[in-house]
Amino acid sequence: MAVIHNAVLRPSKTDAIGAWLPTRPWSGVTTDPAADGSLVVAGRFRFDDPDGEVGVETYLVRVGDGPVLQVPLTYRGAPLDGADDHLVTEMDHSVLGRRWVYDAVGDPVYADVLRRAVATGGREADLEAAPGEGGGTPVKEGTVSGSGSASDSPTVTVVRDTTAGTTTTIATDHGSLAVPRVVGAPLPDGETLTGTWADGSGVLAVLLP
Repeated sequence: MAVIHNAVLRPSKTDAIGAWLPTRPWSGVTTDPAADGSLVVAGRFRFDDPDGEVGVETYLVRVGDGPVLQVPLTYRGAPLDGADDHLVTEMDHSVLGRRWVYDAVGDPVYADVLRRAVATGGREADLEAAPGEGGGTPVKEGTVSGSGSASDSPTVTVVRDTTAGTTTTIATDHGSLAVPRVVGAPLPDGETLTGTWADGSGVLAVLLP
């Protein structure tokens, strides 16, 4: 269960993504799309961190009439050692305080929950409003499902990511994951995580055999 706070974020998530995308060659974006209004959120979904410490959320965004880009993020209450190259932004959260936002491919928590979802046929986290913040159930903006049928997945503690073209491969201590940054890009064979959002669907990760 992912607890959603009714919070003010500075910068906002979309502002942070918009400023970060032009720094990524795979995005094909050269100017800040949030600043000029061309950044559109096509969908998003969350995974649960088993320890409840790290927020894990994937944004699916489109810039103008371009392809859907996959931007997985992790939110932490303290810097992640050795991950400076993956820092997207530092953010002020009106409820949780200072947050460090990372490109999740460099975060072992993301690799762990993603591997588990793919291998065990898992799904996105259910959403719940934080107590005392208005109640109700937040609306999901995307769903995912893994194709595997394993009873469990070993815990990932080590990651090393490399990007070739528009696909990032995350080598872990328990195999590798291919994550397309441009949804629809060719991917290797393996068990998959497939996502569905308001106006589309696609393979979002492959667990390499």
